[in-house]
Amino acid sequence: MSRLIKKPKSEFTRNPLRYEAFNLNENPFPSEPVVNKDSTDKRINGNIFEQEIRRSEYDKIRDNFLKEPLANPSHLRLGYLIDTSYIGRGNGKSAFLVNLQQMINSEYCLDISNENNKCFAVHISPEPGGRTKSFDSFIDLIWNGFLNLGIIDVCLASLRLEAILEIYPDIDMQFQSDDKIIENLTNETWFVENELDLRKISEVILRNQYLQALPSEFPLLSTRSLIVRFVTAHDFGDYYLSLKKGAQKIEFIFSQMVHFFLAAGFNGAYILVDDFERIPDFQSARQKKDFALELRSVLFDGSNQNARFGFYNFILVLHAGVPRLISDAWAESGMENRSPISNKIDSRHIIPFEKLSQEDTELLISRYLKEYRVVKDDRRLHPFTQKGIQKIGEMSEFNAAKILRMAYDLLEKACDAKAIEIDDKFVISNSLDAFEIEDNETAKPLEDVESIDLQRKSKSKK
Repeated sequence: MSRLIKKPKSEFTRNPLRYEAFNLNENPFPSEPVVNKDSTDKRINGNIFEQEIRRSEYDKIRDNFLKEPLANPSHLRLGYLIDTSYIGRGNGKSAFLVNLQQMINSEYCLDISNENNKCFAVHISPEPGGRTKSFDSFIDLIWNGFLNLGIIDVCLASLRLEAILEIYPDIDMQFQSDDKIIENLTNETWFVENELDLRKISEVILRNQYLQALPSEFPLLSTRSLIVRFVTAHDFGDYYLSLKKGAQKIEFIFSQMVHFFLAAGFNGAYILVDDFERIPDFQSARQKKDFALELRSVLFDGSNQNARFGFYNFILVLHAGVPRLISDAWAESGMENRSPISNKIDSRHIIPFEKLSQEDTELLISRYLKEYRVVKDDRRLHPFTQKGIQKIGEMSEFNAAKILRMAYDLLEKACDAKAIEIDDKFVISNSLDAFEIEDNETAKPLEDVESIDLQRKSKSKK
């Protein structure tokens, strides 16, 4: 038989009966303590999230960044979410950012800001190994974030919808979902089927005040030609690839795209930069300073439109010790005066990301258990006991990733042993060795990795 149609003998299987004794249909905890926002498994894509654990951090970001009207020129444009723990990776910052992005984008911040701000959020993470150490590669990361979010399609649909309602006031689209409207308005066939005049629609769009200053080669303005062409997000992508590094890309992202987003009704965007230390960790002192100068220019005092409007607002996620790695560059570039990173002063720019507590450990484990209950159970921690969870927290140094990995292993062993509960004695006798979360975001036993003292590392690089 041809290998083209042969099937493997083994198939993906689930055994819900294995966890039935604990009123669970699966092991709720991730086998590997990572966050992959593109995964369909809610155990690792960030969708299982206990907001109460991070209520303090969320409230500070909401009050200092999200609620303040972005029309106010003195609004904060740069903030830092800084881990207070030196025990390593895996404290839950990535999951927090995934959920923060979802909360912002659910209503584009209109609900959070009392309709003062209409903003979208992009979650990006520099590549490991130093591949994102230049400002040009950082800009590429932001652009790819726009494409992955699909925000260009949203803006094109918004511009077209506004024009359509002006030209065709009797058209009925009120019963369509936003997703369906976007799908239709980014599909040229839909316009043809509904006999809508693309030329008239384009003429109305191009009257938008924010589009007047754009150069003729900007993708949207190709509709000024004698033959109207239906512009898509692919046209934007092709145009970006044609740009040279440096000034051209900076002008496109921080001036032209700002005008485009403003034209579509947005007045700001939040760029959530996860694992920011992957940038300065591979830079020389000169490169750190140059990067800080570039960031200062596009955010505060450059000739680009973003510096004028304060459209993009950056939140950098830093592990403990990273502020020391970039403090000299921030001081020499003047960034420290604009957006202080030093914890010596009380600054609204800084949001401490606190270490978990015993209560947080219980909330975290119970939240995952709840997602996989077969039937509602008043015993919210079952099969874990409070003493068992207390021991898990202590042995995991209250690190979120370690807690989840240990809970996964203990539940598997409890199933094998047909245990009734997972108490402190069971935890002590069945726990794996502690482990570190490495930069590649994979979990390994402690003996396989080199211990990293972030505090000493940060001081040695000054």
